[in-house]
Amino acid sequence: MRWDRLADTPATDTPATPAAPADAALFGTDAVTTRTFDTPEFRGITFHEIRARSIVNRVPGASRMPFEWTVNPYRGCTHACVYCFARRSHAYLDLDTGVGFDSQIVVKVNAPELLRARLASRSWQGAHIAMGTNVDCYQRAEGRYRLMPGIIEALRDRANPFSILTKGTLILRDQELIRQAAEVTEVGVSVSVGFTDRELWRTVEPGTPSPERRLDVVRAFAGHGIDCGVLMAPVVPFLGDRPEQLRDTVRAIAGAGASSVTPLVLHLRPGAREWFFTWLRRHHPGLVGRYERLYGAGAYAPTWYQRRITRQVHELAAEFGIGPAHRGAARRIPLPDHHAGPPAAEQLTLL
Repeated sequence: MRWDRLADTPATDTPATPAAPADAALFGTDAVTTRTFDTPEFRGITFHEIRARSIVNRVPGASRMPFEWTVNPYRGCTHACVYCFARRSHAYLDLDTGVGFDSQIVVKVNAPELLRARLASRSWQGAHIAMGTNVDCYQRAEGRYRLMPGIIEALRDRANPFSILTKGTLILRDQELIRQAAEVTEVGVSVSVGFTDRELWRTVEPGTPSPERRLDVVRAFAGHGIDCGVLMAPVVPFLGDRPEQLRDTVRAIAGAGASSVTPLVLHLRPGAREWFFTWLRRHHPGLVGRYERLYGAGAYAPTWYQRRITRQVHELAAEFGIGPAHRGAARRIPLPDHHAGPPAAEQLTLL
């Protein structure tokens, strides 16, 4: 494995850049410990524990993402979503972007201490930090490595605004820490639920909690007075985009008490594209031609298709009493009355 060439690749909508030279590596080969665990939930998965040299990553300026800084304590993801755009990053480790991405997980074991040091540095200006933007920080590995409590505590202690996007129910473990952080800063919580079709879920997101369990996360946060939005992603063309499917999904999202819903149509970047088409040929060979035409111009579905889905979802959201998230608007968790004061500056969130 090409550890000495590993450079961090924050979430971006621009083409991936070449791997960094060895002198820019995030850690040396002597800092890697490889482990396997024989417990059922980790069988077949290899963990590469590393002591990273940095953890706060700047998003490239050309990115469409509405945030500038990210923290990603893991690389690779046991959620095994066949469409995951982050798959290409595994090629920089000489790992394949298919099974290798799902089963070879890099764990930055010193992430909390690195973050605490970065937040304390004079150069840090307290910008919003987005998490869950590359791979899920609440994937199964987090149950063993428990990196997120230390990360949230570091952000809380510095009153640094942040947001979390996840498909993982493990975030409920840290609900109290998130509540504490929300008393001193802006916090955004979003759950990703692109569809409620169980057959589609089992094949395209085989390592994730079911959509119903993810909506239970939304329900739990809402029940404790914490706004939780839903990123309705991805809307999968020809498999999850029928009007009745969109209606069922938005109805379920509204029923869970989501503060907002934002649709995002499937996009297929290099790395993810090849793995997704492999899955498509196996499970839905009759759709291959339609996908080749729909995504013939690049990673994104045509604008007309994206606008159609967005319009349908927004109309359904209005019908069921929830609205879209506004790009760049912070989802503020209401603060107790004793913290009332001048409004905080607007922060960027995941959506």
